[in-house]
Parts: sequence; structure tokens; C-alpha cells
Amino acid sequence: MIRAFLLLWSAVWTFGLPLILFYLWRRGRKDPAYTAHLAERFGRHAPQNFRRKFGPGPVWVHAVSLGELRSAVPLIRALLDRGDTVVTTHFTPAGRAEAERVFAADIAADRLRAVWVPLETAWAYRGFFRAFRPAYGLVMEIEIWPRMVAAARAARVPLFMCNAQYPSRAITRDSKGLRLRQAVMRGFAGALVKSDLQRQRFAVVGVQNIAVTGELRFDQPVPPALVAAGQAARVWIGAQDRRVITIASAIEGEDATYIHAIHALRADHAAKAIPMPLIVYVPRRPERFKEVAQTLADQGFSLLRRSSLPATFDPDTWGASPDIPDIFFGDTLGEMYGYLAMADQVIVGGGFNPKGAHNISEALVLGKPVITGPHTHTIEYPFAEAEAAGVARSVPDAAALAADLLANRQPDPAHIAAFVAAHSDATRKTLAAIPQLLAAVRLS
Repeated sequence: MIRAFLLLWSAVWTFGLPLILFYLWRRGRKDPAYTAHLAERFGRHAPQNFRRKFGPGPVWVHAVSLGELRSAVPLIRALLDRGDTVVTTHFTPAGRAEAERVFAADIAADRLRAVWVPLETAWAYRGFFRAFRPAYGLVMEIEIWPRMVAAARAARVPLFMCNAQYPSRAITRDSKGLRLRQAVMRGFAGALVKSDLQRQRFAVVGVQNIAVTGELRFDQPVPPALVAAGQAARVWIGAQDRRVITIASAIEGEDATYIHAIHALRADHAAKAIPMPLIVYVPRRPERFKEVAQTLADQGFSLLRRSSLPATFDPDTWGASPDIPDIFFGDTLGEMYGYLAMADQVIVGGGFNPKGAHNISEALVLGKPVITGPHTHTIEYPFAEAEAAGVARSVPDAAALAADLLANRQPDPAHIAAFVAAHSDATRKTLAAIPQLLAAVRLS
């Protein structure tokens, strides 16, 4: 069955090449990176002496997009630091550009190369394997590409799922019909998974050679200067003695929920004649900055826009502090750790939208308890484990969010630290587990 499926899959990709090229051309009109280095997508790499120049047996890390690449950065850095060479593959320009930015010095020194992942055809992967001859491959998160898995097996390149999780929704979907996705999963040489719960889920569908290694996102470097600046910004704005709530990555359709909660807080504190908490409000996308700021102002809230201050997130350069606003509005990019560092607790956006909640690990690493909405399927790990530990919770709607904020239930910071410690150190655990998994592959 799986062989017939692979033949059909390859045929679809081969005969669909005109459509794929048209798609890349369309995307390339807005972002030329989509059509740059086009030969790489067909498994062709220059110069011809690259392999000799690059060194034998690099580690292949597949990070399809920006999020996967960022979670892989600590692991890639550790591989490079111990003397390995690395080739990273990507599908989106954002992922590739981030690899080229973060590892620019390693690329210049021929220790790392970032390329497009080949198209899902056997001949494109044969070209990729001829060019790089990787010692083994690590596929970040749960990217299940049938031809990638089959081609790696054919080339005798052990391919492992890395930082992997198997969400319950995906299990339910994959367990219907022919279960082809689960059959492809069994083609991996093994898996490095985020928790024991995830180990059980992969084992149930027949994946073997599994190691529990934690969450690589907990190992991402935290910028200490930005954290210190965020803490200083809280003092600068005059909120050192007030409760501060950061609403991080608010997406479309959620603003009314957060506005309802802010109104409830303001009414409650006015009735008690105590200062209202400072709200740090950070929309998810820059295209929403202007619209959301206007919406909040129309609701009668006073705003201090981060963009109205000097460019560097450094309160020492911001001049005299203003009257404390209702909302410190985070309309900048790349400063999330500063906004999170200001908070006593964090509401993570996306959870009040069926598309699902965003990453909660950054807030937890900084010791901040997390609240989000009911749609946590996108962050099932680590949310299920964090909820069980009492350091994160979900609420069903706007009224429940307002009630939760009014109750102001704060977990013991020691519990958050213990949770993070239990799920951190994934880079070291992954590096330790890889030789064991490779040994099991050789014995099988």
C-alpha cells in the first residue's frame, strides 16, 4: 500500500511541476526570494566541489519555516560548537533568511549551508543526497513528507523527527481511513520527542526508537539586555507598584475579548478606588498596529505607543516619564521579551480564535504565569503539561477571562521555575540521545 501511495505521490509532484513553478513565480513577484536559487529545489547544487569543501557527513536539519528554524537554533549552534558541519533545508524564505542571518559567520567559514528543501520527487532528493551525503537528518517538529522519508531510507540516511509532538487532533485525523500518514511516520529511523506523553502517542502508532528530550524552545537564548530594559520600562512608566498584564500576540477577532476584560478591570478598580493594572497590549502583526490602537483609543483608554519613544528599547533614552497610561501599546517588532519582562502575568493571544494559541514558552521561561483561550490545540505541548503543573490555564470566553483577571490567582514562582527546569536542557538531551538512536538503527 505504501509503495503504491509513494508512486502516486511522486507522479502528482512530477506532473504538477508546472503548477508548482507557477506558484513559486506568483510568490516571487512579491518576494523574489521564492525564485532565487531555484535549482536547489530540484536537488542541484553548485559549485561542484562543494562537498569536498564542506566536509564529509554534515548533519542535515530540516526547518521548513521561521518558527521551526528558531526552535532549532540552540541545537544547530551546539552541533557547530562540537565540530559538526550542518546543512539546513527550508521551504519558506523567512526560515532560510533567518538561518543565513543567525549563522552568517558559520556560512562564511563553510561550516553551514542553508538551502531549499528539494521538491517531493525521488530524483530531486537523489541530487540533494549526492551533493551533501548527510550523516543523518533531523526534521524539526512534525513535518511528514512521504518522499523525504522514503528517499532518506533509500539513501541510507537515518532520518529522525526532532522536537516532535503528535497533537490529539492530528492523531484523530490520521487514525481514519488508510492511515497513510502514520505509515509514513513509521519510516523514520526514530524520534526525539518533547515529553513522555508524546512518546506514548508516537509509540501507539508504531514509531520505534524514541527518546524523550524536552522542548528546544525552552533552550532559546533570552536576550538579557531586553529583559532588563523591560523591567526598567515598568519602573520608568511608574508601574513598579502596580499589577502589569501583558497581552502578547493578540490576533484578529480577539480584541473585543481583551477590551471586555480591560473594562471589567477598570470598573472593579474604580469601585475599590485602587489603581488599575497597567495593560501592555501587543498585536500579533504590524499591519494591525494602527487599527488596534485606534480601536483602543475609541474605547476611552489612554495609550502610550512604544513607537512614539526612541527606537532603542532603553528607558534611559526615553526622557521624562509620562502620566501612567491605561495601555502601553507594543507597536514594534523584535521586542517581545521586553514586553513580557514588564508583566506579572501574560495573556497569550490566538487562544480565543479557532486557529489556536501561540507560543507560551517565552513567558514561562521568564517566570510569568500564562492565561489563554480555549483553543490550545496548536500548543497542546507544552500547554497540557503546564496546565497540569498549575502554571498555565485556559478560559472559555471574554466573561471568564475578566473573572479570572479579577480573581488574580497567581501561582508560586517556584512552580513555574520547576516546570521550566523539567522541560529545559533539550539541546543537551538531544545531543546525548542521537548516538543512542543511531546505534539502535545500526543494530536493526
